[in-house]
Amino acid sequence: MNIMTVEHITKSYGEKMLFEDVSFGMDERDKIGVVGVNGTGKSTFLRVISGLEPPDEGNIAVNNDVRIQYLAQNPEFDPEMKVLQHIFHGNQPEMKAVREYTEAMELLELNPGSEELQNRLLRASQQMDTFQAWQLESEAKNILTRLGITQFESRMGVLSGGQRKRVALAAALIQPCELLILDEPTNHIDNDSVAWLEQYLQKRRGALLMITHDRYFLDRVANVMLELDHGRLFRYEANYTRFLELKAEREEREASSEQKRKNLLRNELAWIRRGAKARSTKQKARIDRYEQLRDQQPEARSGSVDMSVASTRLGKKILEIEELSKSVDSRKLIQDLSYIAVPGDRVGILGPNGSGKSTLLQMIAQRLEPDSGSVVLGPTVKLGYFTQEHQEMDESLRVIEYIKEEAEVIRTADGSTITAAQMLERFLFAPSAQWTVISRLSGGEKRRLYLLRVLMSAPNVLLLDEPTNDLDIQTLSVLEDYLDEFPGVVFIVSHDRYFLDRTVDKILAFEGNGQVRVHVGDYSEYAEWISKNAQSSANTSDSTGTASSNRSSTPKSAGSSDSVKGTSKPKLKFTFKEQREYEQIDELIEQAEQKLADIQRQMEESFSDSARLQELMAEQAKAEQHLEYQMERWTYLNELAEQIEQSKS
Repeated sequence: MNIMTVEHITKSYGEKMLFEDVSFGMDERDKIGVVGVNGTGKSTFLRVISGLEPPDEGNIAVNNDVRIQYLAQNPEFDPEMKVLQHIFHGNQPEMKAVREYTEAMELLELNPGSEELQNRLLRASQQMDTFQAWQLESEAKNILTRLGITQFESRMGVLSGGQRKRVALAAALIQPCELLILDEPTNHIDNDSVAWLEQYLQKRRGALLMITHDRYFLDRVANVMLELDHGRLFRYEANYTRFLELKAEREEREASSEQKRKNLLRNELAWIRRGAKARSTKQKARIDRYEQLRDQQPEARSGSVDMSVASTRLGKKILEIEELSKSVDSRKLIQDLSYIAVPGDRVGILGPNGSGKSTLLQMIAQRLEPDSGSVVLGPTVKLGYFTQEHQEMDESLRVIEYIKEEAEVIRTADGSTITAAQMLERFLFAPSAQWTVISRLSGGEKRRLYLLRVLMSAPNVLLLDEPTNDLDIQTLSVLEDYLDEFPGVVFIVSHDRYFLDRTVDKILAFEGNGQVRVHVGDYSEYAEWISKNAQSSANTSDSTGTASSNRSSTPKSAGSSDSVKGTSKPKLKFTFKEQREYEQIDELIEQAEQKLADIQRQMEESFSDSARLQELMAEQAKAEQHLEYQMERWTYLNELAEQIEQSKS
């Protein structure tokens, strides 16, 4: 069923046209990925579709019963609001019911003898029943835990930027809606959380519209691709891999059409130059055709990022990490890590959020002192450090001025030179855009500009901290090609599985409690090794006391990597709703299994009745989804019960 129709919308900023005369429809089962080079207006496109910004022209018609939930790339928050309060901030009746029930419970705990508060809690409970909101609180906690947030009562203001983005993502996922719009949902979440989110969105009912640079994620979640290219929108009924094939076919057709136009124009131009005059109607028509061909603009081609490799010579001694240790707030991040870098090293650094990955890069970059041990850089090492945080820029500078501050000319491996202007053009900054003031660039364009400045310094050891955040796929694919040719050493912190598979051949895996494992191979090989050895690793962890980095739905203790500074360890316990659900969960699963069996029996009996069979198939899908939900709840509640028992001992 169609839920939205977009007709002839146009949007521009000043003289820059973002998209023009765009039309498309959206079905309730569409899971749409939006791609395009940074600066083409992808985020603006999502805001226009969500109704937060009006188009300059055109119309967007949304069905009356369609609710839209939007996750911004940089969400806003109230610093005094608690995590769960932020999660339930929506105006939907279910959200209001949960907020009223939570507030009534908190007040009654402070004044248990108040008859007025008891009646208020009773009314709130009835509202929870009316809107079937009882499962929302436990579902919200489950989603938060999956995303690495376990301090539910912490205020938003004390959380890190990455933690706040994950809370905002959880809030978007829990809100009831028919259309979910996500702008870079995989930013600031670790690899395990990305894998969980991927599965969650695959199973989620309802339409999805998202921007993400994660190509594995797009390939496995999206069934429709929208490409913004030079103001035009192209729709492909395909996942990401098939989209690449269809896009190549389209560009081949466009190239062929452009070549035919040029050939015809050449013939008509020769005829005109022979002195043809419009003495007859036929000749007049031919001159008109020439003028039309001459005035036609060829379809704009996507720019390419051609990164010539420039680096400083690297000696034999590169980098030695010896018995390195670092703790933060009495929490061990790194314990006795030793590693010697060798020429050509491509090292990916993995681990849960807050486990110490960026801390390691800071110590390698000599920006942070270790508690013990050392990081020794070779005498010829020239570091290029691309940080995760947005780099401070003088936004009054023009693009080319910012790059020339680092270098006006660089020398490549083959001895040739490239000017700052030429490198900017290879980074998709056209000559006309190079004189743009930085303040007018999009967030992704600023990140691309910052990356170029790092590379313009001609480093021979690159430290890349989440380089895929906010960069478009086109830039990433050519950055991968650049790293293939880069003669130096690279350390990469990234949650982008595809990027890691393309760029690294070793893994430093943060496994908790300061333990860092070295694994030879790319990300997929490491993930396969983890899968095959999960049980043996768990047994080893139990015997040695080493914490496992595998994420589950089990809540973490306050000493975990995502705990908030200054908070004390909370006492684990069931909520009232969780306690009641824990006592009934086995019976609920049995009922769900029985219902599914009854539907399957009816399907066998109704084999010849196609209409009835269609109804039963729909009922079967709902029953399977309900059973799957109950099984997930059983896992969560039993793991929580085990932790509660362990916390008592």
